[in-house]
Amino acid sequence: MLKRNKIFNPQGEDNSAKRRIIKGDTTGLFQLNDARYSWATSLYPVMIGNFWIPEKVSGLKDDARMFRSDLSEAEQRAYKGILSFLIFLDSIQTVNIPNFSDYITSPEVNLLLSIQAYQEAIHSQSYATILETVVDSKEREEIYYFWRDNEILLKRNEYIGKIYQDFIDRPTDKNFFRGIIGNYLLESLYFYNGFAFFDTLVDKMKMLATGRMISYIRRDELTHVTLFANIIREIKNEFPKIFDENLIYKMFETAVKQDIDWSIHILGNKIPGITEETTRAYTKWLANQRLELLGLKPLYPEAVENPYKHLERLQDTNSDKSNFLETTVINYTQSSSLNGSWDF
Repeated sequence: MLKRNKIFNPQGEDNSAKRRIIKGDTTGLFQLNDARYSWATSLYPVMIGNFWIPEKVSGLKDDARMFRSDLSEAEQRAYKGILSFLIFLDSIQTVNIPNFSDYITSPEVNLLLSIQAYQEAIHSQSYATILETVVDSKEREEIYYFWRDNEILLKRNEYIGKIYQDFIDRPTDKNFFRGIIGNYLLESLYFYNGFAFFDTLVDKMKMLATGRMISYIRRDELTHVTLFANIIREIKNEFPKIFDENLIYKMFETAVKQDIDWSIHILGNKIPGITEETTRAYTKWLANQRLELLGLKPLYPEAVENPYKHLERLQDTNSDKSNFLETTVINYTQSSSLNGSWDF
C-alpha cells in the first residue's frame, strides 16, 4: 500500500538529491528553491501564464443564435452530447487530482497538480457558462445527465470512474499506476474527438465563441498531458517494478475502442468534415502520439497521419509552440505570461 503524505513530518528529508516522484520522505514543507525535476520548473510558468476565465470570452450570444439557426439537427445533438462528456471529464478531474497529489512526494510537482485542479474547475465553469448562454434552460439538465439515458456514455463514464475509485479505496502500487494511466488517457485522448468536433465547426465559421473557449481548455489540457507524461516517465526511471508496459497497452486499447464507439455514436457520418473513417484514423493516430510521449512503440503502426488537416491549420494560426522533453504544448496568448522560470 502507498502511504499518503503526512501534513508535517519533522523527520523527513527535503534534499532534492534524495527526492522521489512517489514514496519519498519529505517534511511536508514546500521547499521550492531546491527542485529535482527541471521539467516541472519549466512547465510552471506556462501553466500560470495560461490564466483565463470564461467571462472574458465574448460572442456566446452569437453562438446561441447560430445554434438555433445554423446548426443541423445532427450538429445540435453532437454539440450537446459532447458537452455532456466533457463536463463529466472535468468534473471527475477537479475532484480526483488532489487524490494523486496526496501520494506525490515532490513539492514542485505537487504545485503543478494544484494548478491543474484549479484549471479543471475553470473548465467546469466554462461549460456552465456555455450552457447558460447557448442552449435552452430546459435542456441543461438533460445535457448534464445525458449518461443516465445513454448506455454508451454511461459505460465510458463508469470505466474511468471505477479506475479512480479503485485507487481511492485501495491505494496499492498497481492501483496508483493504473490510476495515473487512466488520468493520462483522459487528458491526452478522451477529450480530443470532442475538441475536433468544435474545431470543425469553427473551420466552417460556426460557433466561434464556443471554439475560442475550447481552444483555451485544450491549451490547459495539453499542459496536463505534459505533466502526467513526465510523472509516468519518472516512475519508469525510479520504480521500474511499478511501471507496467503491458497494462499501458491494454488500457490504451480499451480506451481507443471506447472513444471510437462513443464518437461514432454521437457524430456518425452526419457532421460535414467528420466520418466514421476519420474518427477511427484520428483516434488511433492520436493514441500513437501519446504512447510516443511515454517512450513506447505505436499500438497502431498503420495510423501514421492525422486525417484532420484543418486542426493543424487552426492550431498553427493561433499558437506558439513550446517544447517540454519530447512533447509540444500549445500556448495560446490570453494574458501576460510569466517570463522565464524559477531560478534554480
